[in-house]
Formats: sequence, structure tokens, C-alpha cells
Amino acid sequence: MEKFHQKPNVYVGEVSINVKNLDYSLTFYQNIIGLQILERSDGRAVLTPDGKTPLLTLEQPKDVIPKVEHTSGLYHFAILLPTRADLSVFLRHLLESGYPLGAADHYVSEALYLNDPDGNGIEVYRDRPSSEWNWNNGLVSMATEQLDGNGILAESNAEWTGLPAGTIMGHIHLHVGDLKKAEEFYTKGLGFEIVSYYPQAVFLSTGGYHHHIAINTWQGEGAPTPPRNSVGLNWYTLVFPDDAAREDVVKRVRELGASVRKEDGFVETSDPSGNRIRMVLI
Repeated sequence: MEKFHQKPNVYVGEVSINVKNLDYSLTFYQNIIGLQILERSDGRAVLTPDGKTPLLTLEQPKDVIPKVEHTSGLYHFAILLPTRADLSVFLRHLLESGYPLGAADHYVSEALYLNDPDGNGIEVYRDRPSSEWNWNNGLVSMATEQLDGNGILAESNAEWTGLPAGTIMGHIHLHVGDLKKAEEFYTKGLGFEIVSYYPQAVFLSTGGYHHHIAINTWQGEGAPTPPRNSVGLNWYTLVFPDDAAREDVVKRVRELGASVRKEDGFVETSDPSGNRIRMVLI
């Protein structure tokens, strides 16, 4: 695994989503995705790939409603596996389970796509070595091509035992209502750099990664923020290398008109489409 998710970079650490039925969702996230329960309380569960690192928090609001279409929020969160062999084991597991999936080769990565029982989008992928990525005028070449599934399956015949150690949250892809306003917030406010464009979408990163964050208007220009009790994104974390870097960002997002709330252990803000961000330290 390369160093795109380590200091001094700013990167996504953890994601929290709402689900309709916590017990049902836990069955999926343990048996299909391969996460373990780290903490469990009434209406909430924290999941981990390694028994110690929080990766995904599931919450079941008491008044939860199904996912609301044509709103901002989660397109997918993306779980990054350490190696192609790990992706091979996961792909074989999915095929044997019969769970529906999609797949794509993005040049920089090879990816599998699926939805959880409530329609929350998930990507599970592996990166090609960054030495194989192609850059031109500051932009990285990415596309959506057919995945070499047979080639991936040939990488390993190991038995699936859940997500491997070293699994991390690779990136998050968000629906927004105004692409230009979101782009300004993530670049001028949070300090990310634009690394690729796609129709109605922008990809952003720090430290030369292919993307830590993507934003799109595929749910429609002007898509509103969904209700807080609907299935979908609660918040995601951005991990900062130190407090000085975080305070610099806090100042900049406030200058852009964003509100900032400080809590014990994190600082929370929201992008212009209402996607909540918790800024945490390593």
C-alpha cells in the first residue's frame, strides 16, 4: 500500500451511514463485505476490518425513512484493499455468494460495485501502482472500462475470511446540488486539488492520489439535502496531519460562509450541499 492515506496528506478515514434495520444490515456487512463489529449499542454499530480501526459506522434512527432519491449525499464509499490478490479473494467470494455486483477498470484501479440492502453504494477496489498512472497537465487519466475478471480471479485461490488487515477507506464519492460551489469549497476551503474531470463530476485529492473525494450532480442540478433521518450518509471524516493544518482549513471554510462546530475529538462542518464532514487528527 502506498502512502496516499498517511500524513502529510488529508484523506478520508471513516464513514457513517443510516440504515433501516441495523440487525439486517449487520448481517450484510459481516457476511458479504467482511467487516467485524468493533462496538455495538442500541441503534448503532461501529465496524472494523482489523478488530481495532473504525471504518464504517451504521446507525438506525428511531424514525428512519428510506433513501430519498434526487438528493445530495452518498453516491458510494470506497473500501481499498491492499493487493490485487485480496481483490481476487473478494471477487470469488461475491460470485459464490450470488450477490449482485458491477465492475470496472478505471486505469488507476480495478473496482467492484455493489449496494447494501438499503441502496447505500459501496465500491471495493485495489489500486494499480502509482508509477503506472498517467498524468497530463496535472490531471490523471481515468476511465470506465471492462474489468479483467478472469485475470483477477487467477491472482489467488485463497479462502475468503473477511477483509484483510491493511484495508482502509480509500475515497468517498458524493452527490452535490451545485458542482461549482462544491468545487470551491473542497479546493479553496478544504485544500484539495482537482485531479480529474468527468461529465458532471470532479475528482479531488491531496498528495497526488487519483482521488480521495469525488463530487457529482448526477442526482440533478439543485438536488436538495436529504432529511437527517433518511437512509444515506450521516458524516465522513477527513484525517488531518496536525491541529495547525486543521485550524487553517477551519479559517478558510468559515471565510467561505460554512458553519463550524467544535466537539470533543473532532471539528464538524458541511459542504454547500449539506454533506457533513468531521475533521479529525491522526
